[in-house]
Amino acid sequence: MNICFFNRSYWPEAGATGRLLAQLAEDLVGVHGCDVTVVAGRPVEIAAQQESFRLKAEATESKGGAADSPGGLVASAFRRKATSAEIHRGVRIVRAGGTTFNRRRFAGRALNYLTYFASACLSALRVPPPDVAIALSDPPIVGFAALLASRRSGGRFVLVCQDLFPEVTILLDDFHSRIVDRVLFWINRFLMRRADRVVVVGEAMKEKVVATRGIDEANVIVIHNWCDRAQVTPAPRRNAVAIELGLADGFVVMHSGNMGFAQDLDTLLDAAASLRDLRDVTVAIVGGGARRAALEARVRDEGLTNVRLLPYQPEQRLSDTLASADVHVVSMKRGLEGCLVPSKLYGVLAAGRAYIAAAEPTTEVATIASGTGSGIVVPPGRAAGLAAAVRRLHADRALTARLGRAAFAASATYDRPRQVAAYFDVFASLAPSNAPVFHAKGSKAGSSP
Repeated sequence: MNICFFNRSYWPEAGATGRLLAQLAEDLVGVHGCDVTVVAGRPVEIAAQQESFRLKAEATESKGGAADSPGGLVASAFRRKATSAEIHRGVRIVRAGGTTFNRRRFAGRALNYLTYFASACLSALRVPPPDVAIALSDPPIVGFAALLASRRSGGRFVLVCQDLFPEVTILLDDFHSRIVDRVLFWINRFLMRRADRVVVVGEAMKEKVVATRGIDEANVIVIHNWCDRAQVTPAPRRNAVAIELGLADGFVVMHSGNMGFAQDLDTLLDAAASLRDLRDVTVAIVGGGARRAALEARVRDEGLTNVRLLPYQPEQRLSDTLASADVHVVSMKRGLEGCLVPSKLYGVLAAGRAYIAAAEPTTEVATIASGTGSGIVVPPGRAAGLAAAVRRLHADRALTARLGRAAFAASATYDRPRQVAAYFDVFASLAPSNAPVFHAKGSKAGSSP
């Protein structure tokens, strides 16, 4: 079965969508025997590091010195070129050309999306004819490239919604436009109505899609994002990463992942300010993103000495990083029900840690917490409620441990092999009858819950 994905973000970028797509593509090749092509953009994070290193090198050389190596993260393969191709872990990657401007500003994001989209459409005419062409939502217009590839080959088209547009554009602080929102809604509905299947990452998203896009409910499939229980397992609270990061002692409340506009981290800082009387409580915010600089400034200006902003941790350290916390916070801004599901949730479950779901009660984050007994649900945007939940878990360590055990038990439902098999089932059901498909020996295919 010949499968082609279209998504701007892909390996080696660390963002959730690109990382999950890489795992899906690699497993479809290695476990399910598919021939997989990914039409991706140039890695923006790698390009940013490359530019930073270039500037550093120029400054150092002007002083007569030698620049340090960027740690091998910036590879010569990602230098500017129109398009390029490579093979990584059995997946054919076509790098569609495009700009790599700073994504923190709307103009930069828009140009990156448009130039990648134009190049992706050209690539759709050149890739091996797919049996199934799949578009993810980065950017939301890339579905046209996948639709073009599928129609060109007589294949089928699948739209995978990690985010729902234009609803998530309310997160943008630097740009709001009713006209753009209407265009994005029309594009999203147009692509959904022409897709052979629409895959969404949660039940609330399915309900929203059916209600607002007029899509046949039978055509919308729920497949949750996942954790990799072969990689992320419960680890000791006091471990090498915890010691290195200064989190080995006391009671640690952690937010690990993207510091973007959806996570409502200002409410977490408000809660931290009200918890300063608990001397042993540390609020650790781990990762990077568009709001990191603003959060650092606020922590500094308000003297929040109980808050630590720590850098992104490599994937191979994820088990110990997540285990460095007593409790995690998974938060969503109000109004995002059915629009997205924070993928960090599944890693927290696999790590066997309690969590506080600061989200509306009908979101996936909250329903999993209440349905599995793995977390405490508090209203979004309410610092007092979030702080009260932290105080409760700080005072009742038996409850914290019980929630953590329930989290690990729940993680089996969202394990990587099961969710990848669900994707394979969808693609196999659409492939032409002459396209051979098989399940690898020992793999268990099945529908996602």
